[in-house]
Amino acid sequence: MKHIRTLCLLLTLTLTMGTLAYAQGGAPAKPSGSAPQAQTTPQPAPTVSGAIDRQISILEKEIVEAAEAMPEDKFNFSPEGLNIPGSDYKGVRSFAVQIKHIATANWLFWGSITGDKPPYEIKNSNGPDELKTKAEIIKFLKDSYAIGHKAAATLTPENVADAIPFRQQKAARIFLVTFAVSHGFDHYGQMVEYLRMNGIVPPASKGN
Repeated sequence: MKHIRTLCLLLTLTLTMGTLAYAQGGAPAKPSGSAPQAQTTPQPAPTVSGAIDRQISILEKEIVEAAEAMPEDKFNFSPEGLNIPGSDYKGVRSFAVQIKHIATANWLFWGSITGDKPPYEIKNSNGPDELKTKAEIIKFLKDSYAIGHKAAATLTPENVADAIPFRQQKAARIFLVTFAVSHGFDHYGQMVEYLRMNGIVPPASKGN
């Protein structure tokens, strides 16, 4: 009986202290160990425009970084000068011309979608002859990717298959915007070989 009275007294004391705490400080505090509930942010639905823009961004990063990795004094390097026995490098594009060629193609493909014209006269697929320095050539390259992002932003599910004027014929928007990406990666592979021939590890390969 004595134990029952003691238990009732402790229970009454506990309830009284809880009531006082609630009155003085509001609701009882939650245990300190409880983690807050994670807030989930709804992700936007994928779009054709966004998917293509991401491809262009991936290509842009790899090619621009590879271009910047080649030293100024090696920018006009061509494997033709190595005179490798049994090789056939005669007349191949130099590293600098590879970049100008990529940028020129970008302007032609993506500019057909946006209506933008290259800032220089394009006489052939090797790009403007007046661009000589590394800084000039890389700027021409970067500007061409700005047109790529602009072209991607125009794409919708309704217009991707529309045929638009391209040179002396017509081509679908989706072909023009994606072919520029595949074309760029083709020449990126050649840029990587040129870097390796000069003992330079391509930035995309570092740490791998």
